[in-house]
Amino acid sequence: MFAASSLKTARDEIAAGWSDDRVVLSYAGSGALARQITQGAPADVFISANVAWMDALEAGGQVQPETRVTLAGNRLVLIGGAAAAPVVLGPDLDLGDGRLAMALVAAVPAGIYGKAALTSLGLWERVAGQVVQADSVRAALALVASGAVPYGVVYATDAQAEPRVRVLGTFPEDSHPPILYPAALTARAQSGAFLDYLTSDAAWAVFAAQGFVRVAP
Repeated sequence: MFAASSLKTARDEIAAGWSDDRVVLSYAGSGALARQITQGAPADVFISANVAWMDALEAGGQVQPETRVTLAGNRLVLIGGAAAAPVVLGPDLDLGDGRLAMALVAAVPAGIYGKAALTSLGLWERVAGQVVQADSVRAALALVASGAVPYGVVYATDAQAEPRVRVLGTFPEDSHPPILYPAALTARAQSGAFLDYLTSDAAWAVFAAQGFVRVAP
């Protein structure tokens, strides 16, 4: 299974509860995983952190469109170290000289959402020079958790999974496209049993505990 890195905590727990077969998990930015599938990587299930990468694979015939489902949603937050003070996310936000960790803003969904949110709030031009781009949202989270960078833009679920950071503010939902996690079987997949399990009540209980948002069918 290829899954967006922001799903790691929840997906590891869900896979541990799956007893019918062995599951090999691979995590990275959605774009990197999508490109690997296009190049023939042996994935059976793909879970993206945005719709666009799944659309691209569907258009290229790399996934089975009839199996496509949306597993969950998420929220986008600004984080800082555990002792950092909350902020108001708006045009007057001032990060001082502090750097801002983000996933790749042109390729990784969390970075794409983050740039859209900062642009919507009139902040992108001001903070673009302070942005430190990471290969994935979990890599951006790690930069803040380690103290290497004082601020970061990640998903709410990432912040919940890391005790060394705190949420300083939540971006308005209308400041960025909806954060959705579509999943589908790849063209090579022979069984949909694990994907079915991902949509079960048992799997959703794990998603909910990790802070993911339920999405209407």
